[in-house]
Amino acid sequence: MTENITINVLLCDTFPGRLPADVPSYVSMHERLLHSACPDVQFRVFMAMEGELPSLLNRDEIYLIPGCINSAYDPLPWIDDLQRWIRQAVAMGVFLVGVCFGHQLIAQAMGGKVEHFAGGWGTGVRQSDVLDDGLRQYFPDGKMHLLYNHHDQVISAPREAVTLATSSFCRYEALRVDNHVFTFQGHPEYTPSYMRFYFDHLAAEQDAAVVERGRQSLIQMQPQGDVVARYLLHAFKQYRDVNS
Repeated sequence: MTENITINVLLCDTFPGRLPADVPSYVSMHERLLHSACPDVQFRVFMAMEGELPSLLNRDEIYLIPGCINSAYDPLPWIDDLQRWIRQAVAMGVFLVGVCFGHQLIAQAMGGKVEHFAGGWGTGVRQSDVLDDGLRQYFPDGKMHLLYNHHDQVISAPREAVTLATSSFCRYEALRVDNHVFTFQGHPEYTPSYMRFYFDHLAAEQDAAVVERGRQSLIQMQPQGDVVARYLLHAFKQYRDVNS
């Protein structure tokens, strides 16, 4: 029996000139990840950074807000529009996922606060402590390893949010609101090869010591984005079954 799942990607950036030759597009990174967890996943893309947003919301589909080079607090009309859309989507109970920028924007739209982190750039593979019982079923040792590339952080979470994971570098590594909003500061869609490309070609202006620590983390820890993908798809199926 096939599992037909539609994922609506609200694309906030295409990262021109910032992807290696073997990565066709930023969306393809998410497609690769989620197809590995469920081959029958279908994708629909909305160019959110151009003002294109889903006008009809479906509780039987997933809505994904991924990464972006902009900050959640940048005073851009499309970001304001997307925040209004987020509040509507949350109120309607659709299944919403945020990654990095998406994690931050969803938190901000719901009353949290995002800032440029005084502790510096978070990059490479980072370990966080899993706090939520549901997520711990996928990380039995209580540790989650994801790839990161961020300067901003959620410093105050929405009142309704449950913290799924935390670390000494980032208090809100992952958040959940009820059983239909899930956000992660890390990038489940990233691969070690992409991060090596980033360090080799796009990090010339970054602190050399931080870059080296990032390189070493790729050797020391294995990212678990595939586990996060399975967790999210399972959470969606449970939510859909209950609300169908």
